[in-house]
Amino acid sequence: MATYRAEDDYDYLFKVVLIGDSGVGKTNLLSRFTRNEFSLESKSTIGVEFATRSLNVDGKVIKAQIWDTAGQERYRAITSAYYRGAVGAMLVYDVTRHVTFENIERWLKELREHTDPNIVVMLIGNKADLRHLVAVSSEDGTSFAERESLYFMETSALEATNVENAFAEVLTQIHHIVSKKSVETGDEGATSNVPIKGERINVKDDASAVKRGGCCSS
Repeated sequence: MATYRAEDDYDYLFKVVLIGDSGVGKTNLLSRFTRNEFSLESKSTIGVEFATRSLNVDGKVIKAQIWDTAGQERYRAITSAYYRGAVGAMLVYDVTRHVTFENIERWLKELREHTDPNIVVMLIGNKADLRHLVAVSSEDGTSFAERESLYFMETSALEATNVENAFAEVLTQIHHIVSKKSVETGDEGATSNVPIKGERINVKDDASAVKRGGCCSS
């Protein structure tokens, strides 16, 4: 849960990117998590925007810097700068539009081309409130996540279902990897191995640190 502290008072800063086709609800996921807002009039994001929110994870204050970009092809040129430094990603599709799920494979390929191989990735089936229009089953989402070693949740930005859980899970898993690396190097208490305030954490060479799979699908 969110804990009040001064805006610049945090232990870690983690960059998380939102990716997926246009119209799947990335911007509303961002606004729901960071401001607890939802807009039915949400327009396609032009270029890049980001928002921040801090959470308490295992006694540490984690500041999430969450980036949102347009899914349209004409903005693809920004990808390398957009992905740089990201240690977490939310890979979003719309459960009512099967084509957005089909395109997830391409988005995941692009993500892996531009980021560290051990980035924590959560597959998100958004708009789960539109149950009568569902075109992608929970089972399909779960099986894709298991095959690609991703986390998985179905969310509703409109109803605020699982939005908090999804972001919190990604941030927690990133923190576990960072903490585990500190312990493994034997420098848990050494300031030389603790990121300074505001430093982005790059997670490397630690594929076994996190058990991934299709979890928490509802």
